[in-house]
Amino acid sequence: MVRNILIALAAGALVFGTAACNTVKGAGKDIKSVGQAGDDAIN
Repeated sequence: MVRNILIALAAGALVFGTAACNTVKGAGKDIKSVGQAGDDAIN
């Protein structure tokens, strides 16, 4: 019983960790895109 709970918690942490990493990557790409658009507008 305890082992099943620990496995479920570990799997949940893995899923949330992966989702958070992808979210941060997406935000970084968005910021880079905005910076590129501003640079293009200035030039």
